[in-house]
Amino acid sequence: MSEGGAYRLGGIAFALAGTVTFAFRPVLIKLGYHVHPVSATTLLFLRMTLSLPFFLAMAWWMRGGQPIARRDWVGIVGLGFLGYYLASLLDFLGLQYVSAGVGRLIMFLYPTLVIVLSALFLAKPPTRRELGALAITYSGIALVLSSQLSAGPENRLFVFGALLIFASAMCYAVYLVTGSQLVKRVGSARFTAYTMIVSTVPAVIQFALLESPASLQLPARLWWIALLLATACTVLPVFLVAEALKRIGANHFALIGALGPVTTVLADFFLLDGALSAAQVLGGALVISGVLLVSVKRS
Repeated sequence: MSEGGAYRLGGIAFALAGTVTFAFRPVLIKLGYHVHPVSATTLLFLRMTLSLPFFLAMAWWMRGGQPIARRDWVGIVGLGFLGYYLASLLDFLGLQYVSAGVGRLIMFLYPTLVIVLSALFLAKPPTRRELGALAITYSGIALVLSSQLSAGPENRLFVFGALLIFASAMCYAVYLVTGSQLVKRVGSARFTAYTMIVSTVPAVIQFALLESPASLQLPARLWWIALLLATACTVLPVFLVAEALKRIGANHFALIGALGPVTTVLADFFLLDGALSAAQVLGGALVISGVLLVSVKRS
């Protein structure tokens, strides 16, 4: 195999590993809730603080880069709060009420939300292809949610959880739209490290205000889940995805990234018995198809 072929094959391997490890995040969150009655605040605190040393080390390693302007620091603080803390908090809260598979499908909507936000605030009207993708995607979400839209208390909680995760996807989409130019000025590695460090601060404050030290008296199994959540499903995908994007580009990564919701649904089924109905499977296929339509650029 040529050197270029090996380099590209390595990129595909990194993309697959990054997609799979990130896809297990909602499964581990749900597993944490099953293992012990832990609050979303505590689980988020554990995830952020256990991953913090890695991002501090990353920031220290990247310290010799171009000085960052004051306005860019303001952007880093704001986007760290919105894109990582608030988006994560809403996701953790929503996963108390919906399955990991459904939650991942809703989060997977963020590329379509980027299109809507770009049209509203950046004067970038969607193309016909993008409009078709929006119709396909949201028809799929309607199918995913359709079986649990009755008025029962359990179904109302399901809809509430789905709305929380949709709000999480919206926060992440705003983060992508507003942070695109900032990433170019600061650099993706430094931007990720700094925003993750910033996002830890409100998570710690929230824990200090709402929980007591006794809430950290958790079973060993939950500590292992939190450690995996922080390392294998937070820190590791950041590095894997960054390297994959460098080697194979965003277009091919988007194709591999579509395996994320599928991986989550399968892991949810085998680890948590979170099976989807036939309508939800069809809806999930429509969601993935629509997102791919807007994520993969035509040559």
